[in-house]
Amino acid sequence: MANVLDSYMVDSKVSFLDKAKIQAQVLVPVIRALRDELGKEKADALVKRALSGWSRQLFADIGKDIEGGRRRWAKMQGALNEISKAGVDSTEPIRDAGKLEFDVTRCSYAEFFRALNEPELGALLMCSTDFDIAAQSDGEVTLERQHTIMQGATSCTFRYRFAPR
Repeated sequence: MANVLDSYMVDSKVSFLDKAKIQAQVLVPVIRALRDELGKEKADALVKRALSGWSRQLFADIGKDIEGGRRRWAKMQGALNEISKAGVDSTEPIRDAGKLEFDVTRCSYAEFFRALNEPELGALLMCSTDFDIAAQSDGEVTLERQHTIMQGATSCTFRYRFAPR
């Protein structure tokens, strides 16, 4: 079965964590050079703006042919979960017609980016993706997240809310 993220993934034999590591090999030296040149605050703001724009556009492009906001979210979030679940442990989800809630209790992506001392980059590449996908739901799905392992918490809270059908 084809995954809606296949064209983004380039090579489905390479794990999602390994893809993040490949991205980091390029991005970390660029970010550090920008910080040396512009200062941390300006460089981080520039990188955040660029990566956020890239991610939002990526998911807009991926979802453009999927009808219905909630269906679009479910298809893209399901595809992301399929490729990223090997890198995380989570609690059993609590779900009903209006919500989906769970916590990630272990995250290999956070471990990797924290070991690089670049949790902000990890948050941009990994954590913000869930918000970018929810944003493609035409307001039918919202996500609240109080904290993440990437930011130093013991878990990542996922609190999705669904608009009434």
